[in-house]
Amino acid sequence: MGIEITEATAERVVGIMPVEGNTQPYGLLHGGASCVLAETLGSVGAVLHGQTVDRPFAVGVDINATHHKAARSGLVTGIAIPVHRGRAVATYEVVITDESGDRVCTARITCLLRGA
Repeated sequence: MGIEITEATAERVVGIMPVEGNTQPYGLLHGGASCVLAETLGSVGAVLHGQTVDRPFAVGVDINATHHKAARSGLVTGIAIPVHRGRAVATYEVVITDESGDRVCTARITCLLRGA
């Protein structure tokens, strides 16, 4: 997928992903690739939060995504911000934008937090 995480805290996780190599047959960024980016970033945030409540393992239990605009080339950037950080569950909203700053996708990922 070529995902590179550029910033990671429990409050904000940022990552980039190339469009090339992650397209569907029409040459557009595959919606599933957007979901992979969203789940990756949200899960990293959930793990970092989970470490603060002695539940350092995150397991995705729900993801949804709305695809707003097609991306055809370049890089997309995802920013995951927490919506809810509890002791057992963490939810992150992930906004994915293209190189022009236009929103490509909005996703929400919920993770169950597990102990060791």
